[in-house]
Amino acid sequence: MIDFEFVSPTKIYFGRNKEKDIGRIIKSYGFKKVLLHYGGGSIKTSGLYKKVINSIKSENLAYSELGGVRVNPTRDLVKLGVKLAQKEKVDLILAVGGGSVIDSAKAIAAGYFYDGDPFDFNLHMVKPQKALPIGVILTIAAAGSEVSPSCVISDDLTQIKRGFNCDLLRPLFAVMNPELTYSVNKEQTANGIVDIISHSFERYFSPSTKEELSDKFALSLIRHVVEVGQVAIDEPNNYEARASLMLAGALSHNGLTGLGKKTSFPIHQLSHALSGMKPDIAHGAGLAALIPAWMSYVINEETKKLATFARDVFKLDFYNDLEGANIAIRKLKDFFKSINAPLTLNQLGIIKEDVPRLVNLVTENGTRVVGHSVRPLGKKDIENIFLLCL
Repeated sequence: MIDFEFVSPTKIYFGRNKEKDIGRIIKSYGFKKVLLHYGGGSIKTSGLYKKVINSIKSENLAYSELGGVRVNPTRDLVKLGVKLAQKEKVDLILAVGGGSVIDSAKAIAAGYFYDGDPFDFNLHMVKPQKALPIGVILTIAAAGSEVSPSCVISDDLTQIKRGFNCDLLRPLFAVMNPELTYSVNKEQTANGIVDIISHSFERYFSPSTKEELSDKFALSLIRHVVEVGQVAIDEPNNYEARASLMLAGALSHNGLTGLGKKTSFPIHQLSHALSGMKPDIAHGAGLAALIPAWMSYVINEETKKLATFARDVFKLDFYNDLEGANIAIRKLKDFFKSINAPLTLNQLGIIKEDVPRLVNLVTENGTRVVGHSVRPLGKKDIENIFLLCL
């Protein structure tokens, strides 16, 4: 275990009808004017928008609003949000939605105090020095952005989708009512399940000692998500299953399952290229196709960890570690198939001719290697993994 610093300051308000308290919660922090940030029309048709507005008005709080966040939030909307927030002089951004809305809110929060293009943060040209506080009402269990420092934004013009981490962007609070996820359809639920798994999966496959406690956290969380994820797919209104997924999404990406480790996310970087090139590809859908392919590609370097994954997540035994590693890949693919997550890039509209463009997006036209201590991925490695997914 290496030395580390850990911060997870987000206060969670968890349970039924907690969203009705949002006005009181905001006022308790002393905020006076809110930028309400959300996606499409679902929060209005569900009645959530009206609840939020009524609660804000009941506490005599001022507000402005900006909707229109899509899956894979955009640089252009962030710039628009920064201008609106500055014009209205808001002191809190309230994100009502899932990971895309929250990431867009984070980018606006960081851009509020920055004179340049907020996408500079995603390009790692500069680091935020100050940010507006962020609050969240979560409507889907997936990204864990409600407690994480990460912010991922897409630029449609260049097809670049990239993230950065900054503790200033960890939300101040998150309101989490599992009942708000009842209306999430099976496809989105499946994508969320894969996303939750992926955050602990990539942390687990970062280097660790034999007795690493965070590895035990990661494998236990993944095992539980596999169990309750199937229930949520089959029984969309099962409160306990939805609650477990919602909490798991937060714990999988607040850093807990990687404590004491130097972590990297090579599969995420490949997935970002997919949805950067084709914005309609949900992050979790891309990950579902990529994760088993990456497992197969590194099987010789990660035999023992893959075997432990099969043993702990799927409760299986086997003759030797290589057999176990192959079982791990097969069983995870079987689970993804059972929840109707995509298993190939062809299912996502990606063809062989797209691979060179994807490789260039990941490697910045061949100028960078995707770092990972076990198996760094160069241009040819990335090409091979994409081809395995087809």
